[in-house]
Amino acid sequence: MKKIAEFEKRVVADEIILVPTGKTAEGFHGLITLSEVAAFIWDRLEEVQSFEELLSKVLDHYETDQQTAVKDIVEFLNQLLRVGIIRPTDKNW
Repeated sequence: MKKIAEFEKRVVADEIILVPTGKTAEGFHGLITLSEVAAFIWDRLEEVQSFEELLSKVLDHYETDQQTAVKDIVEFLNQLLRVGIIRPTDKNW
């Protein structure tokens, strides 16, 4: 995945948030609150080459079953895609 909007991840009062910066701040008004798992995914989006690799990293890091991990990852990625924050880089996504 490729991040196509400018956001900085910050921790404010024990909340993990994405804050728009640069040109993104001109058109995106608000913040995005992340769960711990969503923050983990966000940090690895551009380093993994496929959904399967991202899923493997989530399963290695968290004690969860594959069905729950797939559901959570797909839901988060779809939210980011819907608001135009990321785009797939190739067919592996």
